[in-house]
Amino acid sequence: MKIAPRRPAPLALALLLAVVGVTLVACKPAGTGSSPRTARAAAPTIGIDLAGMDRSVMAGNDFYAFANGKWQEKTEIPADRASTGVFYTVFERAEKRLSDLVQGLQRENPAAGSNERKIVDYYAAFMDEAGIEANGLAPLQPSLSAIDGIQDLSSLSRYLGSTLRADVDPINATNYYTENLLGLFVAAGLDDHSQNFGYLLQGGLGMPDREYYLSDDATMVANRAAYKAYIAALLKQAGTPDAEAKAQAIYDLELKIAQAQAPIVETQDIHKANNPWPVAEFAQHAPGIDWNAYFTAAGLAEQKTLIAWQPDAIRKLSLLVASQPLPVWKDYLRFHAINHYASLLPKAYADLNFAFYGTQLAGTTAQRDRWKRALAATNRDLGDAIGQLYVKQYFPASSKTQVEAMVSNILAAFRDGVDGLTWMSPETKKTAKEKAATMRVGVGYPDAWRDYATLEIKPGDALGNMLRADEFEFRHQRAKLGKAPDAGEWWMTPQTVNAVNLPLQNAMNFPAAILEAPFFDPNADAAANYGAIGAIIGHEISHGFDNLGSEFDAQGRLHNWWTPEDAAHFKAAADRLAAQYDAYEVLPGLHINGQQTLGENIADVSGLQAALAAYHKSLDGKPAPRINGLSGDERFFIAFAQAWRTKTREAALRAQVVGNEHAPGQWRALTVRNLDAWYAAFHVNANQKLYLKPEDRVKIW
Repeated sequence: MKIAPRRPAPLALALLLAVVGVTLVACKPAGTGSSPRTARAAAPTIGIDLAGMDRSVMAGNDFYAFANGKWQEKTEIPADRASTGVFYTVFERAEKRLSDLVQGLQRENPAAGSNERKIVDYYAAFMDEAGIEANGLAPLQPSLSAIDGIQDLSSLSRYLGSTLRADVDPINATNYYTENLLGLFVAAGLDDHSQNFGYLLQGGLGMPDREYYLSDDATMVANRAAYKAYIAALLKQAGTPDAEAKAQAIYDLELKIAQAQAPIVETQDIHKANNPWPVAEFAQHAPGIDWNAYFTAAGLAEQKTLIAWQPDAIRKLSLLVASQPLPVWKDYLRFHAINHYASLLPKAYADLNFAFYGTQLAGTTAQRDRWKRALAATNRDLGDAIGQLYVKQYFPASSKTQVEAMVSNILAAFRDGVDGLTWMSPETKKTAKEKAATMRVGVGYPDAWRDYATLEIKPGDALGNMLRADEFEFRHQRAKLGKAPDAGEWWMTPQTVNAVNLPLQNAMNFPAAILEAPFFDPNADAAANYGAIGAIIGHEISHGFDNLGSEFDAQGRLHNWWTPEDAAHFKAAADRLAAQYDAYEVLPGLHINGQQTLGENIADVSGLQAALAAYHKSLDGKPAPRINGLSGDERFFIAFAQAWRTKTREAALRAQVVGNEHAPGQWRALTVRNLDAWYAAFHVNANQKLYLKPEDRVKIW
């Protein structure tokens, strides 16, 4: 089972691929008010890993290896991980802190009904392996009985509606991955920004992406064979007769679902997603599903309008509901009910689940320790409750103040950069600067916390706790429909090792957990901080102006604020950047898709440029000190490349290239090729492999 962060956001532009199974949150400590200030020009520590560099490699031939080569040679990926790197190092620190907090709560024996009690009971129930073994499939029996009771199209539609959930993965934002046939996302409307609407998104697959079903790649063919064997094994474990034949039928249905789905690049086109359908007209737009039964069961029958994110996919999926044999649908639903909650079923189910999703698809050879999985699940469903405790103890007000100053400096540098664009018209510049000036920046934690009073957590009921948490989250999202959007809403729990830009809110979140060394060290040299966390800050700012973010204005409305000439220039530059990434071959025959990763690559280039300008400005006209023989710009760029150090198993690397909108870290480090200052800092010349002619270096903002 994939345990993903809670808060859904297909319009969230996140920094990186999911590297965590646990996300951490934050509480507002006293005295956190601040005003921007100039960062220090130098500090006691260098802030970069000198021992991890390989200076036998020329920076201009392989900058990633130059900055990370020794680290790459000596680093082993943990057996229970698909990858490792800086993000994992920071995540491990947060995970250890989270464990300490939970263990401390267990010793305190908190009061019944409190958030602390719910944390303790949820975690303990997950850890109760003997109880889980004794319960067998009994906790799932209500769901299985409901599936058995499906007799016709209307009852099938009712069941599908009753299991609709708000479970978009915000890390892999535009590629909606859920085992439910459809998913719900709630946010401001694209046309009517005054209220929240429900967005329906495609789902229904047991493997991570449609390409796993459609690609001719030999690895994908092997994955398909392994998936069919896994379906059969899980059904056999549950005592299902004719498991092999039913597994083939389930797979064949999922293949049809994959063929119906829209590809990633298409789902990233916001204009193709803007399809408001009156609820009363769904039967006309997408015949097949009994939509009255579906929406009544989902609690959405009173809504006037829902937005179809992938309209053609929804039409085709609806037709499949009506056209495919009812017994196959029932077997499909039974398999997915068991599969989705396998980690909370007896060990035989969990082991089968790990063998496919962990070993076959990601290359990991050992499951994560039980306590780590328990933490991930507890944090998924009680994230704000844990987070308030986390930040009280681990996120100082001084760090918040210092990071807010960096954000202010980088935003100013971005606005200055807009002024320097010779190709952009004055009217477009004015709107761009207004958008940058009004961005809402959240550092560390939200202003308001989730209320868990109505979420029932029972001792000894691990699977029931997760089922109720899923329903609780769905009710929370559904309750926002028709209300005015909350401009300050966070879409990541602030203990997440990540960051995010939210175009519909013109806002950014920089969670507490990523504001840790080596990304951010309050005692480190300014060059290292600006090269690492500064580039991340710049990245999120730039997302407001990438190929998706640039479609939204300062108020978060879908609004074309570009002159035709400016838009054409922007597209030409973006196309050149896409072509640059198309050329990177990650595995033999497997290239990065420059269009699929375009938004992230634009944010990397523009964010790095803004961070460098802000670093220079932070020096107050003084020369940067040389530290360990390295200039300020050298340290800045090395810190950036080291922030992207990563080592990934081949299966997981392939999965990222196929199904994620982020290029792998090793190639994101090569963003430096587009900045003139990198060439000067490392004396890169035309005879070196990474050299780009000045006219081929892409600058968008």
